[in-house]
Amino acid sequence: MKRNSGVFDSAGREMEMRDAAIVTGASSGIGLEIARTLCRLGYEVFGIGRSFAEAETLQDGFHRIVCDVLDTERLSGIVREIASRNNVTVLVNNAGIAVYGLHEELNAKKIQQMVRTNLEVPMILTCQLLRQLKKNAGYVINISSVTASGSNPHGCAYGATKAGLSSFSRSLFDEARKYGVRVVTISPDMTRTNLYRNADFQEGEEEESYLMPGEVADAVAYVLGQREGLVVTDITLKPQIHRIRRKSRC
Repeated sequence: MKRNSGVFDSAGREMEMRDAAIVTGASSGIGLEIARTLCRLGYEVFGIGRSFAEAETLQDGFHRIVCDVLDTERLSGIVREIASRNNVTVLVNNAGIAVYGLHEELNAKKIQQMVRTNLEVPMILTCQLLRQLKKNAGYVINISSVTASGSNPHGCAYGATKAGLSSFSRSLFDEARKYGVRVVTISPDMTRTNLYRNADFQEGEEEESYLMPGEVADAVAYVLGQREGLVVTDITLKPQIHRIRRKSRC
């Protein structure tokens, strides 16, 4: 993923620069695997997360950026700086938070965290980068959820935020497609990540009952591998069987 940079070396030869990708929630789980995949594809990857304990072995081309995505002013400044120095062609809005339980058991803070992380942040970052993505005929890839299209008792607010993200993707594609921007929604079902750390359930024991983070990253690679002029706008990923198990109470 290289293109001419407009910068010349001492011999007068134009140097190449790698296309850049920004990935939120890149410190673990799906986001970390997407970052690894983009590095292998030749992108300069700027991964945003709250910590990077699991990401120490990432290859060259990965830039760790420690930032809480809810710190809007700092996040916007970081992204502005990245865009000013790099040729951003891919934005992956992956950061997400889920709080499960009866809706009356939630509180204002938990609802605000989900709305801001899952919906507000993707809309702000997309707004900030859209002019550059139009110039580069780039990609906005939103990691949504199968909950976006169904009923979600015990996850009403979470499902609503993901439905909002999917709706945003559809409308943005129709708005920006004439400029060459590809907007894609990837909706995984139950995936083996720490998203369910605060829930009273987790994925089933059988491998057929959950997805792996790398399989979601493979879907991102598939999207980026399509010929110019073809857009796969929606991908839903499901395990073969639907099964969850209750967590044991200590």
